[in-house]
This record gives sequence, structure tokens and C-alpha cells, in this order.
Amino acid sequence: MEQVSERASNEYHIYVPVKRDAAIDYELINKRSPSSIIYNTPKPVTPLKLFFLPVKENVTLESEGPACKNVIVGTPACDLAALNILDEMYLTPPFVDPYYKARRENTVLIGTDCHDTLEHCHCTTYGVKPYPTQNYDISLSVIDAKAYLHIHSDKGEAFLEGIEDAVELSEEDIELIHSKRLATQDRLDEKNAQLPGYKETGELIKNSDNAIWQKYAKACVSCGACTAICPTCTCFLLVDLPGFEKIRQLDACQYPGFARIAAGEDHLKNLTDRFKNRYLCKYVWKSEKFDSIACTGCGRCIETCIGGIDKNELFVELASAVEAE
Repeated sequence: MEQVSERASNEYHIYVPVKRDAAIDYELINKRSPSSIIYNTPKPVTPLKLFFLPVKENVTLESEGPACKNVIVGTPACDLAALNILDEMYLTPPFVDPYYKARRENTVLIGTDCHDTLEHCHCTTYGVKPYPTQNYDISLSVIDAKAYLHIHSDKGEAFLEGIEDAVELSEEDIELIHSKRLATQDRLDEKNAQLPGYKETGELIKNSDNAIWQKYAKACVSCGACTAICPTCTCFLLVDLPGFEKIRQLDACQYPGFARIAAGEDHLKNLTDRFKNRYLCKYVWKSEKFDSIACTGCGRCIETCIGGIDKNELFVELASAVEAE
């Protein structure tokens, strides 16, 4: 990996997962790579979407020169799967977002296997494997200080072209990688056995009464952290500036005033309605409009919630109530 980083740093901005205190997040590196790079451990704090959809950007300024070429190392499968719905939103004609498109085209994604799980990881519940299966250019698995790279796209092949000492995987290597993947998948399936699947969750939400939403909404402080950290949430504001410039700024459906319109009308003024709206959007409305799932089970929304709200506990309670009837 050092040889790959040294060669690529002359042409690309390289981001790697680095552990700082108790958290893992991406860090821009140069020829001197940090010694604390973390491989195969879920998951960076920053969701992958922020590389393609910045928190704030001017969408009326002409781009100067070619888009920056990035390499993002260690992208977990939950974030790679989230690109499905982002691509549907921003790359479907005739409404193609040129800023998003340029960043996607100029980024090499090196996805990583997860050899461990965190408390709130639940990707397999929604059909996402804990290893790259889609939207990646190269997959990476580091076992016993040995890096296994697998090319998955023309972009990935071009990036690794000229790298010396590359050897094909042996049957033993393939079996080792496969066994690691299955072990992680089995742990996730066992840990989340009571959690309903994606479609079932949507039905449970649609058929639920208001009492459970009032119960969980009491702890919500409308900070918007759950939506900001979510790899699939993409609501934004367009702010007008003098000179016909526009600033696109990521927004959050949990903010008071998110749905307020002219004359002060606001159908989400009530906290409980606003709280439930997020789950209706992710599990019901987006599944009706798009082919892709709007939650990939990363668990970041649970981990970042100031009020300590665990959506998985909510869904298990919904499912248990239905079983008890």
C-alpha cells in the first residue's frame, strides 16, 4: 500500500481512514503517510456523500480547470451502497447535477472489507454485505499485514497500472478473504436477528399509531445530526446571493422550520410529526420513488444522536407489537 500511496500522491488527493482518539475518520495524506491508518474497521465518521455533496457550495460559479482527482481508501460497504440512491437522484437525465457528476467521475473508490462490527452496524438486515459488492473501483482487505487488492473497474485498473510486485490471489488467499467476510456477516445476522428488514420496516411505519412516535420523539432535540451524518440524506437549501449567485447548503428535515412555507404554514411544526417524517421518507416514500434503499444500516444516526434515540430499538418495538396482536 505504501508503493501505491507514494505513486498516486503525485496525481491524486488521497484520503485514508485514520484513528484519532476513539474515532476513525478520513485524513488527506501526502508522501508521508500517517502511521495510524486503520484498515478493515468500520467506519469513518464522515459519510462518503460529503466528498460528492459538500455541506455548502456555490452552484453558479464556473469551475476553474479540471475537477480535483481524489482517491478514497477504506470506504465501507454501507457507504458504497448509499451511492445507488445518490446516483439515481443526481445522475438521472434530464436533471443531471454537473458538480456531483464531475466529483464522481474524478474519484477512485477503494472499498474495504469489514473484519469487525460496531454496536449499531446492521447493514446485512437491509441486504448490504459487510464487504464491497457495488460502486467501487478496487477492493481492499488487509490480513496479517498483507494487503489484498482486487480491481473492479477500468478506473481502478488505470489507477494501479504500473504498480510493481503485484501477484494474483492464490486459492488460499481467496479462501482466507472469503472466511473473513462470512464471519463478519454471520456476526451481524446474529446480532440483528430481531430487527425487521427494509420493506417490513416500511410497512410497520405506515401502519403504526402515533403513541410510539410521541414516546421516542420526546428525546429529540431537533439538532439534525442524524440527517447530516446519514450517507443517503440529501435535502438542501438554495440561498440567493447578490449577483444571481446561489449557495447550495445541506439541510435537515429535523430542523424546526424545515417545511415552513409562505404565510408561516408548516405541516411539520409539531416535533412528533417531524420526527416520524424522517422515517417515512427513508423507508416508505423513497422506496416508492427510487429503486434503491434509503438506509444502508451504517448506524451513524444512532451513534450521533444527542438524545440517545436508537431507531433499531424503535423498529424492534414496532415489530414486537405486531407479533403480540
